[in-house]
Amino acid sequence: MHEPRSLSSLASNAWQGGKIETGGNVVGGRYVEPTIITGLPHDAPLVLRETFAPILYVLPCDDFEDAVAINNEVAQGLSSSIFTTNPEYIFRWVGAGGADSGICNVNIPTNGAEIGGAFGGEKETGGGRESGSDAWKQYCRRATCTINYSKELPLAQGIDFS
Repeated sequence: MHEPRSLSSLASNAWQGGKIETGGNVVGGRYVEPTIITGLPHDAPLVLRETFAPILYVLPCDDFEDAVAINNEVAQGLSSSIFTTNPEYIFRWVGAGGADSGICNVNIPTNGAEIGGAFGGEKETGGGRESGSDAWKQYCRRATCTINYSKELPLAQGIDFS
C-alpha cells in the first residue's frame, strides 16, 4: 500500500506545474501505478519530498555538475542513479564530489536491493551502514557502487512490469 502522501503527490502535481506523461492513476484506492512526471522545477516541494511510490520525476539539467547539484539538494540520501557511457562521469558520480547518497548506481535504477553490499544512506536517510561485509566500517563514509555495462536495463530482482 502506498502512503497517503504518495496519493496526494499525484494530486498536487498539477498545481506545481507538472505533467503526468504516463501512469498517475490510483489503483484499488491505495496504490499508485508507475508514473512519470515532467515539467516540474528541480526545487518544487513535490520533487524534494521523499515519496514512497513508483513516481519518477524527469528533471532537465545543463551539464554533469548541474545534475549532481540537483541530485544532492534533496534532504534524503539513500540511493541515487546516473545513466551514462562516460567513464569520467562514473568515477565523479561515485567519488567524494559526486552523489551524496549511501548507494550509488550507474546504469541501474535505484531499487534498494543491492544484496550483499553495505546498506545505508546519508543525510536524513541514515548515517551508517548495516549488513554486508562492510558493516564494521560504519564510522567511515562509504558508498556501494553498481555499474551496468550492458545495453539492457535490468529491473529490481528481475521483475518485469510489461
